[in-house]
Amino acid sequence: MGLRTYIRENFIEDIKPYKPKHFSKPEKMLEIVSAWKGLELIIADIIDQFDLKKERCIEFGVEFGYSAVVFSNYFKNVTGVDTFEGDIHTVNKNEHFEETSRRLAPYTNIQLVKSDYKDWIATDDQRYNLAHVDIVHNYNETFECGLWAAQHSDCTIFHDTESFPEVRRAVKDLAKKTGHKLYNYPQHHGLGILVARKR
Repeated sequence: MGLRTYIRENFIEDIKPYKPKHFSKPEKMLEIVSAWKGLELIIADIIDQFDLKKERCIEFGVEFGYSAVVFSNYFKNVTGVDTFEGDIHTVNKNEHFEETSRRLAPYTNIQLVKSDYKDWIATDDQRYNLAHVDIVHNYNETFECGLWAAQHSDCTIFHDTESFPEVRRAVKDLAKKTGHKLYNYPQHHGLGILVARKR
């Protein structure tokens, strides 16, 4: 597949490549293996570029807590929602809520919730400054969770837009449905960034 064909098939007309203005490493980080590694360098830049407040962040798909700790550097409150049982796309299929809770105990502004995203979004009407979606990498789940996140946050980020075509397709469709502006950062398995347009 040539580069032009790849670009045409993988981007919608108004998608913008995300270009960080600066990279910065958070002060607090976990020293564990994570597919998210590298993305911590652009979170402060995303907050700055889109003028996000730093009150509340929600994350769907915590796994071992790498990204949750990254977010804890910037937001007063981070809520992490996960079944902590793995899924078809994760290597670890063992229940690990207690293990992750112990690992994240020093980060007192993180609240972990053992829940399926479907149960959580059915009852939560709060507003967040940033939402992170990194759940099972299928179209329907990404779209459903992502739509709720886009409707309840100023900015929603989606991991694995480059690794999983179904995630990329869901994010593109979410941009069309919501009218939000869509950016893509292709590094570290890809990060889709959906931002509510300023009124």
